[in-house]
Amino acid sequence: MYIAQEESFGPVMVISKFKNGDVDGVLRRANATEYGLASGVFTKDINKALYISEKLEAGTVFINTYNKTDVAAPFGGFKQSGFGKDLGK
Repeated sequence: MYIAQEESFGPVMVISKFKNGDVDGVLRRANATEYGLASGVFTKDINKALYISEKLEAGTVFINTYNKTDVAAPFGGFKQSGFGKDLGK
């Protein structure tokens, strides 16, 4: 879907279904975009959250919350987002 592939700045949350246990499929879908500023993972399983956060191509990965950060903390994006950790535009 278009909204899941664009970098929207506003009160937008994309929620999509996935087969139970298909974590790698979710990661493929999440990383199949040219942007990667921030992402969020919501789960009761901390091991799964850590696994996903390591594999997501996003500058910031929030776990069980979203947009809770210190403005003094370093940040950056992946691909075409933000200043780009991997030197994106």
